[in-house]
Amino acid sequence: MKILNLYAGIGGNRKLWGDEHEITAIEYDADIAKIYADHFPNDKVIVADAHDYLLEHHEEFDFIWSSPPCQSHSSFIQNIGVRYRGVKPVYADMKLWSEIIFLQYNFKGKWVVENVKPYYTPFIPATADLQRHLFWANFDIPSVEFQKDMLRAAQIPQLQELHGYNLKGYKLPDKRQVLRNCVLPGLGEHVFKQVLNA
Repeated sequence: MKILNLYAGIGGNRKLWGDEHEITAIEYDADIAKIYADHFPNDKVIVADAHDYLLEHHEEFDFIWSSPPCQSHSSFIQNIGVRYRGVKPVYADMKLWSEIIFLQYNFKGKWVVENVKPYYTPFIPATADLQRHLFWANFDIPSVEFQKDMLRAAQIPQLQELHGYNLKGYKLPDKRQVLRNCVLPGLGEHVFKQVLNA
């Protein structure tokens, strides 16, 4: 398959997909894209705006995974950060919803959009609710139990162990947040297996 991995980060969702497919990863941050490229040297890594890339290149792929930025939707940030830590509230980033609608009506292959559970009722009902994630897809994603999610409390060493990444030697302003943004590799593998079997 030709796969487009949008907002790729360091590749948590992609970690257990194997190397049998042609994968293009889009990541906006060049330092984070370098980490992805180091871990997945067979993938084509492009430093670009994923939202724009999707619009211009969606027809070139068989499967698209999109994980738009989640902080403005997060129940954790809104309920804890805004209420108790004085974080200034922000508008929810509507790219999440526009990408779901765009894929529903314009993409002929398999697709999935992943995001955190929002602090508000989702505008479009999710296909699956797994751990701290909601998924919107044009294929079934069955429920499955995963290891307990310790991301909120975990520090860098625990997060590196959880995701199977060692970021020592990489210069990033917030390694903990980069690791927290990762989809658990087992969860990414579970969703990908459904694509292969669909």
